[in-house]
Amino acid sequence: MSSANLTREETAARAAGIHLETVDVDLDLRDAPKTDAATFPAASTLVFAATVAETWIDFIGASVDDVVLNGVPQAVDWDGARVRISGLAAHNTVIVRGRGRYSSSGEGLHRFRDPVDDEVYLYTQYEPADCRRVYPCMEQPDVKARWRFTVTAPEGWEVLSNGPESARTPVDGGVRVAFAETLPLSSYITAVAAGPYHRVDGAWESAGHSVALGVLCRASLAPHLDAQEILDVTRRGLDYYGTAFAYAYPWGKYDQIFVPEYNLGAMENPGLVTFTESYVFRGKATAAQREARANTILHEMAHMWFGDLVTMRWWDDLWLKESFADFMGAHANVATGAFPDAWVSFASRRKGWAYEQDQLPTTHPIVADITDLEAAKLNFDGITYAKGASVLKQLVAFVGEEAFFRGAQRYFADHAFGNTTLADLLTALEASSGRDLTAWSDAWLQTTGMSEIRVERGDTRTLVQTAPRPHRLTVGLYAFEGDRLLRRARVELDIDAPRTPLSAPVLPDADLIVPNDDDRTYAKVRLDERSTDAVARGLSSIDDAVTRAVIWAALWNAVRDGELPVRRYVEIVSLHARSEPNVALLADAIVHTGFAISRYAREDDRAGLARSWLEVAWSALHAAAPGSDAQLAWARGVGAAASMTGERAADIGAFMRGETAGPAGLALDPDLRWSWLIALAATGHAGPVDADAELARDPSARGHSRHRTVLAARPDAGIRAAAWQAAWTDESLSNDHLDATIAGVRAGGRRDLIAAHDADYFARIRPVWSERSIEIARRLVVGLFPASESLVDVDAWLAANADAPASLRRLVIEQRDGLVRALRVRSAQSAG
Repeated sequence: MSSANLTREETAARAAGIHLETVDVDLDLRDAPKTDAATFPAASTLVFAATVAETWIDFIGASVDDVVLNGVPQAVDWDGARVRISGLAAHNTVIVRGRGRYSSSGEGLHRFRDPVDDEVYLYTQYEPADCRRVYPCMEQPDVKARWRFTVTAPEGWEVLSNGPESARTPVDGGVRVAFAETLPLSSYITAVAAGPYHRVDGAWESAGHSVALGVLCRASLAPHLDAQEILDVTRRGLDYYGTAFAYAYPWGKYDQIFVPEYNLGAMENPGLVTFTESYVFRGKATAAQREARANTILHEMAHMWFGDLVTMRWWDDLWLKESFADFMGAHANVATGAFPDAWVSFASRRKGWAYEQDQLPTTHPIVADITDLEAAKLNFDGITYAKGASVLKQLVAFVGEEAFFRGAQRYFADHAFGNTTLADLLTALEASSGRDLTAWSDAWLQTTGMSEIRVERGDTRTLVQTAPRPHRLTVGLYAFEGDRLLRRARVELDIDAPRTPLSAPVLPDADLIVPNDDDRTYAKVRLDERSTDAVARGLSSIDDAVTRAVIWAALWNAVRDGELPVRRYVEIVSLHARSEPNVALLADAIVHTGFAISRYAREDDRAGLARSWLEVAWSALHAAAPGSDAQLAWARGVGAAASMTGERAADIGAFMRGETAGPAGLALDPDLRWSWLIALAATGHAGPVDADAELARDPSARGHSRHRTVLAARPDAGIRAAAWQAAWTDESLSNDHLDATIAGVRAGGRRDLIAAHDADYFARIRPVWSERSIEIARRLVVGLFPASESLVDVDAWLAANADAPASLRRLVIEQRDGLVRALRVRSAQSAG
């Protein structure tokens, strides 16, 4: 195993022998604008007490130039990942000087050149262990320090770090900026950003306490930055969390920066939160998009306490911050009044992610067994985030909201600036609620999989669950009044057995019975046959959006499990989606329908379903209210549907060229135009001339990425082969350009154009895993996995590569499972 892949055992040993006090970091980024600059000077001074004679400092850079221990120069002992230090005293000062590498993969110090104005932008991204790509450090969450940063950069640039700026000195070729010392932080949440960023300032005031706020993005995106809404959500969150957690925001300033080519949604660096630029909307954004951004802002803000103030000891307990932040993002969105329907989106999107992840053979307990950093990298998944948040939602119902937040307050008070495990949290919650949470923890946090819940009709109605767990849930009973489904009763109950009678003083006859009607618990809901018939007739007549979310999710899970034929699902969506008022539920139904047709429909049915679905989307687009969120959602749906069939290519092309009038109120913003153009290219109705014309219209960074996709998406086997080779071999591709290339290769689901490369895929994935960064390798392994009609090739690779890195095998096993599901669902429909 490479020494870069730190293990739980060795980092625990280092933490036991070292007490890190301070780290001074000095970076010189003045050469960043130069096209030939690949590296930068980086130096760290670490001050620590030791009870061991030797240790190591982590650094994955271009070079280590000198090491000084307690004033004495040392021979450099560096293997490319670890700098060995021996002869330690009781108290030590170690200086490591070297050169770091600029990144184009979004890991470490990412450098981006804006094609609009040729300006260069830098930002860091570290979780779980890429701080060591930028400056020497001790890369583990339970070795915290007070950090002092000094960054030299070109004159006129914004230069930022976790703390507020404390001094600025002109130097030759730029400016040297020093930042105030931080409170104790783990290395993975330290941060630096630099470049000619556009900045909007604000402030949050509360009871005489003031926090400086900043919202930043690239200069070329400044016209699209709705900073005031972002600041409003930020102020609401700071108002709420300080009171809810009984602990004032501790990190001084609060900058939020939207950065290019970002691998994540956001990252909770104290005082300098980074976000994907996807949250800077270049055209009209739906309420669901704005809600998702607010959710992310509030998720990252929750981390200022859950994760930053109190940090997990090791990545086994990653959920201690991510599950809480995921829960708090939705909870605070509702509690602050920012977006009161946030739990509807949570039921559809976050839980949907969790349900899919939890049915994979690689699922794991929320409290996972993470032996090393490679495993940690792949554990940022639907279990750690969304299942954990779903389980916490149930826990809040179990102990009571007031007791839950009293427990959180105690947790922060007892462990501020420290590191914790599951036991510490349970102790705080048990003290606040008076409940023994051992059984709850065993059932929910330390097991895998999920229950399936359904109601069995007969002389009595019985709630049946597989994989029994304790649930507190609500069952809704609905009956038709005319064409409307109205709730006639709700039954609340606690269950933990496989079968529980559904009893109440009066149980009306019900056309529709919905287990988990209010989405309180975490379980896969299965509707009985009569209920499915009722939903097919009256789903859109149900008033409660959360209930509709539960039903939409139940239908989608039934499709994925082969219980509901794709054709019937398409019919239900076609009838009811155009009347769905919640745009998040509408958008999810549209996306799921396209996926169902491309992945789960029988091959003989696929073309016909694709054509009929495009007609539904096209009709709904024209019928939607002008300028509405629904109109935009259907317009995006048209783009996805048109990539599978060229039936509307002439109409789409004419509208894009301005030859015909499109739907009233629909603004063809750049992102929508590119999605339609990619669809046209995938069906052979657009080529390089069209791509070049669109790039001239939109020469932005995103435009350049989409241009690449259009060129690769053309339905020609030679073109797809060239894009395939570029994806694997062109190491100049940034993370975004690699994604764009992969999207072109896979465009339109044209298996016939790329099936010849299956053997090449399996020959390449192990070498690419060892030669490229894990982020780039992951995109290739997942994005280019063959969607074949057979398991022979993947099973042969797994058998021949039993000794491959566990993280690589996990990805292949997960992709295999998706293929198995698709083949099984298609087969079930053929048999039907």
